[in-house]
Amino acid sequence: MKSANRLSATEAASALARRELSAEALLRDCLDRIAEREEQVRAFVYLDAEGALEQARALDAGPLRGPLHGLPLGVKDIFDTFDLPTECGSPIFAGHRPRVDAAAVALCREAGAIVLGKTVTTELANMTAGVTRNPFNPAHSPGGSSSGSAAAVADFMLPLSLGTQTAGSLIRPAACCGIVGIKPSFGRVPRAGVKPNADSMDTVGGFGRTVADAALLASVLTGDARLREQRLPDTLRIGLVQGPDWAQAEADVVACWQQAVSALAPQAARCEDAALPADFADVAAVQAAIQAHETAAALTDEHRRHRQGLSPALVELLDRGRAIDAVAVAAHQARAARWRTGIGALFERYDVLLTPSAVDEAPDGLQFTGDPLFCRPWSLLGLPCVHLPFATGATGLPVGLQLVGRHGDDHRLMAAAQWCMDRLS
Repeated sequence: MKSANRLSATEAASALARRELSAEALLRDCLDRIAEREEQVRAFVYLDAEGALEQARALDAGPLRGPLHGLPLGVKDIFDTFDLPTECGSPIFAGHRPRVDAAAVALCREAGAIVLGKTVTTELANMTAGVTRNPFNPAHSPGGSSSGSAAAVADFMLPLSLGTQTAGSLIRPAACCGIVGIKPSFGRVPRAGVKPNADSMDTVGGFGRTVADAALLASVLTGDARLREQRLPDTLRIGLVQGPDWAQAEADVVACWQQAVSALAPQAARCEDAALPADFADVAAVQAAIQAHETAAALTDEHRRHRQGLSPALVELLDRGRAIDAVAVAAHQARAARWRTGIGALFERYDVLLTPSAVDEAPDGLQFTGDPLFCRPWSLLGLPCVHLPFATGATGLPVGLQLVGRHGDDHRLMAAAQWCMDRLS
């Protein structure tokens, strides 16, 4: 019999609800795994084993709390937590102790989750890497910026974890670590209490090891119970979007793409190239410019008063963002609005879009968390995305693709994701 920490979140939740598994037993198995592997993976910046055990015992002694009853949860260290430090991967925030939880954390606790610890983030959820290593190969990056959250779930330390995405910070680490990452539709999950980067794109989401696990977490974050129902379609209409930057995809991703299309096309109602807006070629550059400008605004005080505490890479980003004037940003936003309409029209013909998640396997080395190139368009447009882990690259590291859905159709996206995984796995 496998140890409880290796159960999927949905398997564990079902066993907990039937009282066949105690929250304390599940938590102790997770703690044993952390004790075994944390020195190598380094997923956590802060653990509260005793506090978590106290929560678990209280849950075991009381009534069922909700869909996440008894499930240990990792929280990216840019989310405020009333009982744990929130240091945002930066010395500027060393020892910072919020008084209240971020809204997303509070929703998870209300649903019965046990916050076990804070997971490593890149510096202020930007590009400078933290200490986390890829569970499949410690010489490789786990992706970022939600590095520790992805690695902890992938390494069976936790069933679920919270992360955020502004460019590719959920989908890319999910791809690097071979798990399911979900970025809900922009605006569906409250961001109160989460350190901001780019106000028009920041999105709260999370990680699980299966599609159903990620959907379970998303159902609590969004308040949409339909995400837990998983009413699978008989077939799908799939639009294929390699995107304007497909030439950057490495051989492992190209092979993964071919594998997916070969498996899905025969059973799909439609599986064909989707026509993108005519001027979509520079979508990644537009997203990057808006993000840089908005991040520079969000981190004005850090940039002004704590510049010496920032990495040179982040200082350069903030300098560049401040140099982009508001008129240029407004023009970029106007183009994004037109693209949003154009891409939105595709969902009259397709249920989902299939598109790359990352340019290759997890990067070699720990200083670079990977290029968010293939995630930038969907973050800019605010569309829901889910990473599908189903393949491996030449060195044995995980590879996969992402599905993109219509804004607000997160439950249909996750049902489509399960339909695809049933045929890809």
